[in-house]
Amino acid sequence: MTTSAASALNWWARTKGDQTAIVCGPDQLDYRTLRNWSGRVARRLAEDGVRPSDRVAVLGGNSLDWVASAYGVIKAGGVLVPLNPRLVAVELHKFLVESGASAVLVEAPHRAAVDRAVELGADVRVVDFDVVAGLREGEDDEFRIDREPDEPVAILFTSGSTGLSKGVVCTNRTLLDIVFEASLVEEGLRPGARSLLLLPLCFTPGLVWGLIMTTVLGGTLVVEPDLNASRAVRRLDEFDIQVLFGVPLIYDVMAKAPEFATADLSHLKTAVVGGAAVPLPLLKAWGDKGVKLRQIYGMTEVGGIATATWPSEAEQHPDSCGSGSVFTDLLVVREDGTECDPGEAGQILMRGPGMTIGYWEDQESTEQALRGGWLHSGDLGVRDEAGRLRFVDRLKDLIISGGINISPVEIEAVIARIPNVAEVAVIAAPDERFGETPAAIVSRSGPLDTDQIIQQCRDELADYKVPRYVVLREDPLPRLPSGKLSKRDIRAEYADVTARFQKITSP
Repeated sequence: MTTSAASALNWWARTKGDQTAIVCGPDQLDYRTLRNWSGRVARRLAEDGVRPSDRVAVLGGNSLDWVASAYGVIKAGGVLVPLNPRLVAVELHKFLVESGASAVLVEAPHRAAVDRAVELGADVRVVDFDVVAGLREGEDDEFRIDREPDEPVAILFTSGSTGLSKGVVCTNRTLLDIVFEASLVEEGLRPGARSLLLLPLCFTPGLVWGLIMTTVLGGTLVVEPDLNASRAVRRLDEFDIQVLFGVPLIYDVMAKAPEFATADLSHLKTAVVGGAAVPLPLLKAWGDKGVKLRQIYGMTEVGGIATATWPSEAEQHPDSCGSGSVFTDLLVVREDGTECDPGEAGQILMRGPGMTIGYWEDQESTEQALRGGWLHSGDLGVRDEAGRLRFVDRLKDLIISGGINISPVEIEAVIARIPNVAEVAVIAAPDERFGETPAAIVSRSGPLDTDQIIQQCRDELADYKVPRYVVLREDPLPRLPSGKLSKRDIRAEYADVTARFQKITSP
């Protein structure tokens, strides 16, 4: 079957090969070059032993090499496993093993971490980005191995409330259905769309709503290697950007850039924001420029965005996340599964074309999340009389920092191994810049200081997971009658943790 993002890339390379597909920093690729480069990468991977359905990881920051690597994996018939470049060796080992990756394409700054992951037991062949870069020039190459529409094409790892990594499976069908549905409802997402990506390519917004969405629609994706607010605002003007998406932090720093006041944003047709609550002053700052920031709700398991506020309701209902989409339905239900009345809080359920077929080799989690044809989000929401959804809270204990999910249990497992830690609970602390940040509440049974805890976390966890607040206490943590720690009581006791305790800065 040729129904895939790779076949779309091939079509645009044939019909408008000279059009710019990807811009990253001062460099760019047209469609013909991207097709040929990724074709040569795919051919090399196949020659080196990658077979259809083999998992192949890609690790690096935003770059054209990353784009060529990702499409090379897909066109070789492999299953793409994008990895967060902020992960440390212990975490990389975990994801490589859980995905069963046979190879990893890695950018030079992250090679040492991958080598350490291999030493820890990850059985992968390592391919440097230098090899990928060396394949940019050459003869035309349309090489690709087609897969069936419902076969896995990517595994996107996301943290769950259990602390166990879960690999969300994407197929060609789900990816193309996400593009199709979005193109029906978003004015900015039409053939030839121009988008600005200020998030990592390795996450759902970057891979699905950035790279895949753009190349299927034959558009232009401007990828920023890092977040520079002034440069980002200039990019909006320079490329007449039509689509922008991100977390509140991104919109906030752009609004504060000196260039924002005089920027022409009249060409921006779609601007959506999610991952944290959006302050009203931020909505006004963009609204004064003629841009209606629209709240979204979704998760990786439904392709990232399940619903967004309608443009016509963005000002009247700024806290609404819309009412679903053309093919995506929402429900809010009670614990017994019955539908909640308007104004009544309950768990958010979703179903639609972007819904995952399940978690990679995790049947138990798949059956728990996908029940009765609906994805059970674990989030609490309320719908009004018109069906508009408002996010209320998380039933899960996830911490969302700068739009990135952090599992408290993962951090707790690291801290619990430290001598003299009797018990630990990690909760979300409010953070002015990132929305939330981890706070560790530790009951100690002997000599223990904050530096020990922070160093252990820095050794085993990505920097954004390292607690910014550590509270040491001698008395036990509150527990429920069942014997489990009472996170509700702990949160209540330390609701003012940011005022009572000193924040720990990054090294």
